[in-house]
Amino acid sequence: MTDDQPDTAGDLAIREPPRVLVPIEVLEGQTIPQSLVAFLAPAELILLGYHVIPEQTPTEQASMQFEDRVRAAVDDIAASFAEAHSDVEERVAFTHDREQTLDRVADEIDATAVLLPNPTGEIDDILVPLRDVVDVDRLADLVSTLVDGEDKRVTLWDLTGDENTALLDQSEQTLRDRGLADEQIRTESDDVEFPTRAIVDRSDDFDVIVMGEGEQTLLTTVLGDTSERIADGAVAPVLVVRRERSEDGDDEDS
Repeated sequence: MTDDQPDTAGDLAIREPPRVLVPIEVLEGQTIPQSLVAFLAPAELILLGYHVIPEQTPTEQASMQFEDRVRAAVDDIAASFAEAHSDVEERVAFTHDREQTLDRVADEIDATAVLLPNPTGEIDDILVPLRDVVDVDRLADLVSTLVDGEDKRVTLWDLTGDENTALLDQSEQTLRDRGLADEQIRTESDDVEFPTRAIVDRSDDFDVIVMGEGEQTLLTTVLGDTSERIADGAVAPVLVVRRERSEDGDDEDS
């Protein structure tokens, strides 16, 4: 290695593992497939067992009524992660607003990504849709941690329609810099008019979707965040990579 070449191996050695928030609505019977447990095991995981309660129900009352059941269910799920050799931090929440609670906990733990669970089988093919807004470094850190050294394939899918976009090239190169082999990375580009619908339509061709969070706009406020709408319609689980926040909680690039 020459003096002007980056010490990629050294960078990888000191990089902190990404933190993934795994929210589970345990009293509704929501679980995590064992294949997804194994896939997530290399990351640092925070398991959040939550229960959405009616607006008129005080959280203290819900805690007294349901906490033992919720904690027992969270313990059972955490045990499955332990079997996959992954340490898990456990949390419990009773909430009137699921999205607000997920955002708050994700901020508290400085989560790299949040899992939006869906059923899945063996995980071999990962779809990474690329839009204008994405934190490439954080996305690559997560994908390379979960995929590096495994017989898994990553499809980088540019939704803007330009095969030579800087975003697609940067994402591909960053994954290589993080240690993925050329044969593990595939690139595609399409001119997509309705990205959410297109991602949902392709979700049954992949085992996991990894995507960057979008910008909060009036439309997403009314209709719901893009990643949430994709998770609701998709066949596969969705990992939403969050933009890095500043110390005051705002987005770094806002």
